[in-house]
Amino acid sequence: MSYSNIISDYSNGITTITINRPKKLNALNRDTIQELHDAFDDANEDADTKVIIITGSGEKAFVAGADISEFADFSVEEGGKLAAKGQELLFDFVESLNTPVIAAVNGFALGGGLELAMACHFRIASSNARMGLPEVSLGVIPGYGGTQRLPQLVGKGRAMEMIMTAGMIDANQALSYGLVNHVVPQEELKTLVESIANKIMRNSSVAIGEAIRAVNANYEDGLNGFDVEIEAFGNCFGTEDFKEGTTAFLEKRKADFPGN
Repeated sequence: MSYSNIISDYSNGITTITINRPKKLNALNRDTIQELHDAFDDANEDADTKVIIITGSGEKAFVAGADISEFADFSVEEGGKLAAKGQELLFDFVESLNTPVIAAVNGFALGGGLELAMACHFRIASSNARMGLPEVSLGVIPGYGGTQRLPQLVGKGRAMEMIMTAGMIDANQALSYGLVNHVVPQEELKTLVESIANKIMRNSSVAIGEAIRAVNANYEDGLNGFDVEIEAFGNCFGTEDFKEGTTAFLEKRKADFPGN
């Protein structure tokens, strides 16, 4: 599939999706959100893709926010629909994928950009990265899950401060908050992310998908995460990956997971 605003590349089990609007600092507009949905959907359905990496083009920005020019004149109803559609199409969609998604945060991750990074399963940042939710400085609030995911990741007090001040934090502060897992110089970011992706790919993709579902259940209203874990644990016993993993362990060899 060809895209106008993103690039999707596959290599050795990894699909890398790059938001490619460098002149706009990779800002999210409606077309880009739709293209991202399509690319994530295609990668998730591709049996050969074991890990998805999302990053931004250039050296300045992961995603510097939403394209404000698209919604500056929206009504109350239009604003609500914008948030609802965006969450469904991209942010909630990414969070729920059974293929691991790593955000390689290579610069500014502001507003919708930070919200996209937070929807990923975890984040790795370059040392020049800056993160924040500046929406209240525009008279609006984060609308793509930011008020929900940020407190989950950094705690209520820190999230309140970041949202209320509309300020940015640097990569090391994000690391101390638990917002990102690792910080490295920008020239080392790709290498580290791919190294972690390769570690993930050694394991059962089926089990990883079930683990993602169980972890996410803890944050979903109406679900008991322990019950989901029990169900997911049981499901694993019916898979070829479980048979291969346990057999390989008993035979003292490396597992070759079939992925089903």
